[in-house]
Amino acid sequence: MSNNSSFMEEMKKTHTVLIPNMAPVQFSLIQAALESEGYHCVMLGKESRRAVELGLRYVHNDTCYPAILVIGQFLEALESGGYDRNHTALLITQTGGGCRASNYYRLLKKAMAKAGYEDIPVISANPSGLEEDSLPLTMKLLEKVVAGIWYGDEIFALRNQIKPYEIRQGETEELVNKWIETASGWIRRGKNIYPGMIKRSFRKIASDFAKIERNTDEKIKVGVVGEIFVKFSPLGNNDLMSFLENEGCEVNLPGLMGFVEYCIANYSIDVSLYGGSRYVAAGADILLDLFDNIGRSMSETLRSFGFYAPCSFHELMKKPEGIIHLGTKMGEGWLLSAEMAELIEGGYANIICAQPFGCLPNHIAGKGVINRLREKYPDANITPVDYDTSASKVNQENRIKLMLAVAEENLHH
Repeated sequence: MSNNSSFMEEMKKTHTVLIPNMAPVQFSLIQAALESEGYHCVMLGKESRRAVELGLRYVHNDTCYPAILVIGQFLEALESGGYDRNHTALLITQTGGGCRASNYYRLLKKAMAKAGYEDIPVISANPSGLEEDSLPLTMKLLEKVVAGIWYGDEIFALRNQIKPYEIRQGETEELVNKWIETASGWIRRGKNIYPGMIKRSFRKIASDFAKIERNTDEKIKVGVVGEIFVKFSPLGNNDLMSFLENEGCEVNLPGLMGFVEYCIANYSIDVSLYGGSRYVAAGADILLDLFDNIGRSMSETLRSFGFYAPCSFHELMKKPEGIIHLGTKMGEGWLLSAEMAELIEGGYANIICAQPFGCLPNHIAGKGVINRLREKYPDANITPVDYDTSASKVNQENRIKLMLAVAEENLHH
């Protein structure tokens, strides 16, 4: 058994890297990016009560719910015997901000030691150089990851707007799988990963999805915002999206790139509020302008085919005005208000704000601004839903059904 718990470059050839699957579409493409750089990855996406039990056994129950789930998933995978512990590593993300997620790496290391897996390397994927065992974020890898997120966001947005209306059942998911495979191939070959190519590829993807025959049924439109893991992860939100679609809704989850842009924007906002390096602020602004340019292109493409599309990120930053200050950046901070305002203006006035119970930033920046949003948007039908190890799925779904009952009434008046 190896005593070396650091991930070495040569381990790329010998080790399987386990990764929690937060957003199934986008993370499939991120997996392709990592594999193209020599990593052998396995995404852990299976929903299991065992993962919750193991997380609770090795992580304090007052700790953030996503940490309990992610660490529990790792432990369940190792416990299954499906992986050779001498040739397995774990990858965990850290934002580097004030959220408890920045401590997941240390929590995971501690849990692994308690469970007898202290020899298994834990790698941190973070942009802030928080840990010694950090994933080398080369420019080549970052370009592929960014392209993967853009493609994933577009495929996901198209899927969500088409599937509830498809005439031939299963056609949308077939196309989703086709385009995940195609985009994964591009990323593995380093093809179509630069801005101009990404923009042209947006059109090919949207054009293909637009060919799916749809009915004109009127559906309840529901937006979902919240803490990043609980918002996207079927494990974290009790498969909220499937529940809503089974209730006859069209669901809109603002894309993963919005959170990336939010993190970049905060570097510049910090300098404007508190001082600091003008070079850091300028670099963040240049990067944000580049991403915003790609985002505008995706939105223009979606609209040209008759689909809903979000506004540009620079416009999104204006949405919280009068609701919450842009200096509120712990957790998802001002982004929650911005996304809720944008969804309401875009026709998705029924909103679920998903948050881990006890997640202070999201309770303040999410639940805490709902009255302000209702004052500004009287038609807003917003329901905060807490997710936790002890939370009852039945209670959560009953809360959501009450919200949907109001939405149904509003739809026909």
